[in-house]
Amino acid sequence: MQKSPSKVSTAASAGLTLGALGVVFGDIGTSPLYALRECLNALPAGDRAAGILGALSLVFWALIIVVCVKYLLFVMKADNRGEGGIFALLALTHSDRGNAARIGLFTLLVLFGAALLYGDGVITPAISVLGAVEGLKSFAPEYSKYIPAISCVILCGLFYFQRQGTQTIGRVFGPVMLVWFVVIGLVGLRHIVENPAVLAAIDPRRGLNLLQSHPGNAAVILGAVVLAVTGAEALYADMGHFGRKYIAFAWYGVAFPGLLLNYFGQGSFALEHPGEIDNLFFALVPEGIPRLLLIALSIAAAIIASQALISGTYSLTRQAIQLGYFPRLKILYTNAKHSGQIYLPLVNIALAIGSIIVVLFFGSSEKLATAYGIAVTGTMLVTTLAFFRVARLRWRWAWWKILPLAFFFVLVESAFVGANLHKFAEGGWLPILVGLALLAVMHTWKSGKTEIFRRIYANEITEAELNNIAQSDRIIRVRGTGVFMAGNPTGTPLVLLHHVKANKVLHETVVLLSVTTEDVPTVEDDERFTVSEIGNGVWRAVGRYGYMESPDVSTLMENVRDAGVPLKLAEATYYFNREMIITGGDTRMFEWQKHFYAFLSRNASQVRDYYRLPPMQIIEVGMPIQL
Repeated sequence: MQKSPSKVSTAASAGLTLGALGVVFGDIGTSPLYALRECLNALPAGDRAAGILGALSLVFWALIIVVCVKYLLFVMKADNRGEGGIFALLALTHSDRGNAARIGLFTLLVLFGAALLYGDGVITPAISVLGAVEGLKSFAPEYSKYIPAISCVILCGLFYFQRQGTQTIGRVFGPVMLVWFVVIGLVGLRHIVENPAVLAAIDPRRGLNLLQSHPGNAAVILGAVVLAVTGAEALYADMGHFGRKYIAFAWYGVAFPGLLLNYFGQGSFALEHPGEIDNLFFALVPEGIPRLLLIALSIAAAIIASQALISGTYSLTRQAIQLGYFPRLKILYTNAKHSGQIYLPLVNIALAIGSIIVVLFFGSSEKLATAYGIAVTGTMLVTTLAFFRVARLRWRWAWWKILPLAFFFVLVESAFVGANLHKFAEGGWLPILVGLALLAVMHTWKSGKTEIFRRIYANEITEAELNNIAQSDRIIRVRGTGVFMAGNPTGTPLVLLHHVKANKVLHETVVLLSVTTEDVPTVEDDERFTVSEIGNGVWRAVGRYGYMESPDVSTLMENVRDAGVPLKLAEATYYFNREMIITGGDTRMFEWQKHFYAFLSRNASQVRDYYRLPPMQIIEVGMPIQL
């Protein structure tokens, strides 16, 4: 392998780097549409030049500290078999302490960080598309009143075509974003050359002096600076798709230089035209055709940024389902060759409705920016805390190594979180509300499942007792195969006991099938399943999947057959419990959670759809359960 032609490895590296540009950096790459403009709008009256340089300095150092140092240098080292993201950190802590079934304070904190990403998923498509379409104001002011409507049409088209998958459009993501970063870098460079004095903003004292000289406006200024680093979490979340190395290549080689040149170009323009910052980004190019072309490119980049975040939300939801924190939802696979390309209709509809309502409610990217930031900074802070927990408990880092880094990152991000709290009444309540709603769903579902497993599925009927049942002369053995889904890979499924009690029969071949989710993103093929014979035609099979995979029981049963179990798949019958939740019991849940869990359970996706089984081969047995 080491002697393979260099052209192959070079081409593969270029492809991964280009792909990272299109998927990972879409969100942060479109921040120049509005970020520095909002920073300058937050400046107090006074020395305008000093304020512009100070705001630009804060943006520059925010990118350095958050992206270059925190994520690329430290956080992205916390990979779970190459995968990243907030659930990867949760899985790493679980696999270290063995407490995946518990919902402690730390788990609750991580779940809230994940839930905030859904709020980000609603706002990001709205603000990205709005910010791009608003460029029409600088081209033809009479279009101003149509901007929300045009944005809603674009969003409707974007969400409508989600069901087609990202395979086709994904091929152009990278090249379009490459053009985007090159173009915005060049238009910024032109203004830097005209006014190189703007490079003084590299001095961090410029930003610190701005905050010290205007402490009353510091929160508003920092709240706007955060807009420049929205999307940084995607570097970590998408690490498994491209790898840390190629994400770093894309950042330092293309995205970072393009962003810096554009931000400094905007700063240079603002120094020369301090009163013309309403359309600061689009003002960098001349009016007419050049500006119209930049508007078109901006809309394309905004669509890509939105698409990447929508796909990321699908992936996040599937991980939550697999880890047991979310009800089963219908998952459609849009690419037979790539299991990661999925479409969740319910999530898509929710994001679409949410984004369109946000556009109509706020009406402009400037107003929407007041709601943006709380979710982003909250998730970043949670990621930092989870990372240092992993570093201490799993990697055994010494305290002297952890504390200075933890103090620095927590200090910076706590300042960002605090700076965004003033936005709460002006719209910041929106992502918090979405996050709390999703947290309630995740906590309730996990708690309900844990209680049901504890009370119902963790029975003590041993394999020896099951063997006695199978060989009893009171039980009639009939032709065919019965596959009984077992929630506990060591117990006897209640659905089998109910079946035997009611019908006094068993199939010639009985398979107790358990499908488990491991605290790893994917499971190797040689670890996918195990099969053991209990006796008298009864077998136990355990299928294992990672939290970024979806179980396929049909394929799993083919492997079980190939392992030597005598069965005919076409004649197999699959038996499931169908839980019928009754409230009023003594389980350790709030009464409202019991009712909520019952509602979620009734509306969860059918098991046959989730496990991808033929509906004509399924029998569901009702099981009343009182919580």
